[in-house]
Amino acid sequence: MEKGPGPAPAEKAQGARCSNGFPEARGAPATGGWRSERPRSLEDEALSLPALAAAYASILRSLGEDPQRQGLLKTPWRAATAMQFFTKGYQETIAGHTVKTECPSSPYSHTAKCLAILGLPSWASRSAGLFLDVLNDAIFDEDHDEMVIVKDIDMYSMCEHHLVPFVGKVHIGYLPNKQVLGLSKLARIVEIYSRRLQVQERLTKQIAVAITEALQPAGVGVVVEATHMCMVMRGVQKMNSKTVTSTMLGVFREDPKTREEFLTLIKS
Repeated sequence: MEKGPGPAPAEKAQGARCSNGFPEARGAPATGGWRSERPRSLEDEALSLPALAAAYASILRSLGEDPQRQGLLKTPWRAATAMQFFTKGYQETIAGHTVKTECPSSPYSHTAKCLAILGLPSWASRSAGLFLDVLNDAIFDEDHDEMVIVKDIDMYSMCEHHLVPFVGKVHIGYLPNKQVLGLSKLARIVEIYSRRLQVQERLTKQIAVAITEALQPAGVGVVVEATHMCMVMRGVQKMNSKTVTSTMLGVFREDPKTREEFLTLIKS
């Protein structure tokens, strides 16, 4: 006698968490808009630091090293705080959040305790209890309809496949639609998305999408040129290889002349 199909696996409750303690992703595209992003808080940093340091100590032991020898005593802690810095883009969003509930200057506040655990000064709380809008009112009404380009923005990121760096330059151009963005904010957007575990293709698109959503310009072009340590230090070990990716939106995609002008100007 044939048995019927077994019971369907129970669905995870809404808000279920992955093993890393963060809400489980529900199939949202990696290049989706920034308005629904959840930043990594200072509390997340402080709570995860001991486990991260323990993981580095385990790596050292697995490599045949002794984490207790003098030169390595503080290495797990240093490596853990360095990794948190390399991925500090998770602490920031373009939209910003206003969630400040206490005075961080008080030595008894929860924020102050988190800062102490992380070894940070009290002024660092400005990126802790309060997530500020990184655009910071830097969108201005301006009747300017010619291309704006900021090129050669330094970029440092971490390859999510091998956890080694890739570094390079970002070139950004946009065609305003009655609004312009403070020039330094373009570099800030690059910093937010590059200081995460990334692949270059996604990074390029995330920068372009963020600018498009913030400004609603007539078009955006982003070109990223980078050297990947996963190709230089390991694998094929090609020292002079460079990866170039681009994302063109709006008139930059639709109008060949606009695209050509942008590509020519960033090479000049």
